[in-house]
Amino acid sequence: MWSFLSFLPFFFGLLVLGVLKGLVIGPAAAGIIFCGNSAVIIGLWMAHFVWTYYCVAMTKRIGLVLKLLILFCLPVPLLIWPVVAIVGSLVGGIGYGLFAPLLATFEVIGEGVTDKFYHCFADGCWSTIEESCTAVRDFTDFCFHSYFSYMDELREKMPADQEPMDIKLITLPSCFLVVLIAVPVNVVLITVVALWKSPYMLFRGWKRLFEDLVGREGPFLEAACVPFAGLAILLWPLAVVGGLLASVFSSFFLGLYGGVIVHQEESVMMGLAYIVSVVSLYDEYVNDLLYLGEGSCLPRPRYRKNMNPPTNRRRSSDPDGNETVIGTESSYNSKLVSERSVTLKKAIQQYRPVQVWDWLFKSCKIKGRILLRDGLIDVKDIEECVKGNCKKLGIKLPVCCILQCLVTSAKSDSPGLVISDEVELTKTNWPRGKVFEWYVGPLFVMKEQLKGLQLDENEELCLGKLVMRSKNKQPEDWDNTGFPSSDSVRRAQLQAIIRRLQGMVASMSRIPTFRRRFHNLMKILYLEAIQASASSNHIGGMVHPAQGRDSSIAGGIDNNNSQPSHHDNGEIV
Repeated sequence: MWSFLSFLPFFFGLLVLGVLKGLVIGPAAAGIIFCGNSAVIIGLWMAHFVWTYYCVAMTKRIGLVLKLLILFCLPVPLLIWPVVAIVGSLVGGIGYGLFAPLLATFEVIGEGVTDKFYHCFADGCWSTIEESCTAVRDFTDFCFHSYFSYMDELREKMPADQEPMDIKLITLPSCFLVVLIAVPVNVVLITVVALWKSPYMLFRGWKRLFEDLVGREGPFLEAACVPFAGLAILLWPLAVVGGLLASVFSSFFLGLYGGVIVHQEESVMMGLAYIVSVVSLYDEYVNDLLYLGEGSCLPRPRYRKNMNPPTNRRRSSDPDGNETVIGTESSYNSKLVSERSVTLKKAIQQYRPVQVWDWLFKSCKIKGRILLRDGLIDVKDIEECVKGNCKKLGIKLPVCCILQCLVTSAKSDSPGLVISDEVELTKTNWPRGKVFEWYVGPLFVMKEQLKGLQLDENEELCLGKLVMRSKNKQPEDWDNTGFPSSDSVRRAQLQAIIRRLQGMVASMSRIPTFRRRFHNLMKILYLEAIQASASSNHIGGMVHPAQGRDSSIAGGIDNNNSQPSHHDNGEIV
């Protein structure tokens, strides 16, 4: 309590300083984001409009009825998109411009910061301007590269064993009938359940916040966050109201999904069963969220023909008394996992997604140097990537790095992925998040597959070469490549892993941050390759003319020491 009271003067001083910095820097940052994003949106809108229509019309992945419906409805989102995006850029730019300097001001009082007085005034000023420019570049990459990549994928040939997605006209009347019943019923019932649970959310939330306040845990762990966490206690009723409104809003879409159930199961009875079941699922979710009774007292009929019956879920308690769900056996039920205790989080070092992201690019940098030395890539490949054509290197280099990580992890006794000598990524310390689980979860499966194959040293050495130079579509593609094994089944299994990795990396490459950081990485490798070539051609104190001509491509890099400049957060500029 004394620490809290003694920190209040500093808190209000930092708050005033941060607000002033936000008022000065905010308009510039908001102007950069708003003007930059608006120019990109308006400049590419016509291209997006035409190309979207063309790709939807030419795709074989969508059936005729659904295609006609989409083409008829496309003008609505395409016309709304510029308005929503421009308004969102304005609001997001204002919010970022105001809050980024404010948060940077409070971060100064943390541990490991020297000359705090100077950094209180300097931090969050120029870095906010730089990050605003980075946001515009990432948005441009998404609109100019990622979007067209998604559309190109839509036009790709569909596998022979896959049927196009279409709407069955005969089931549409039944779908509309169930939707007309489901929307009002689910909105009313879910709203009633949400109102019934709101007092529990209010008092249990206050109880948890006060426990964290007394124990200095959760949001009260850092001294700089204590005033904000105290404000959270006062504003918790607003969070409860927000949760109630979110439940009412989501109930409308849950009701609409009843029509999807009817279409998929081709049964009106399944759709009606879903109307009852979804209320029970919502009630169970709220009970798990608020640590109330297990399950739900509401009926839950089956709404899918192949749906497994719900099973009893067991709970375990940690030393702090927090319960954790440890068993669920239904393929259609949501996986509801209760919040872990703060003590357990302290014991297990939880890695952040940005750390895994950094390890990937660091690995690509090291692997790129090795491949360049071994002749598997050359300066022309890197030069093409620097100029913007990274279709080849942007996929194969990360695949080679991830495959090497999987092979190393399969040979070790580690239950997870060996990222480096000091880092091991397991299911207990990997970053929490559904998107991250989509990307990293399959890697554990592929690691076990490689462990079962028991690759020898010659096969491991040959894999990198095959990833970079072979098509990897058929076992015959590895003929005359020097791969030690002639077993076609073994080759097909390895090629399947490589193709799956290529698909994952292709999906990751559409993330704007990936393109920006990979492009900067290629600049570094290109400059290093040019300087190495110039050093080898250095005769009689004369530098090879190619150095001065080609180094200009690697703009943004310090040519004196061939090292990239960095932001305060360690990201390559």
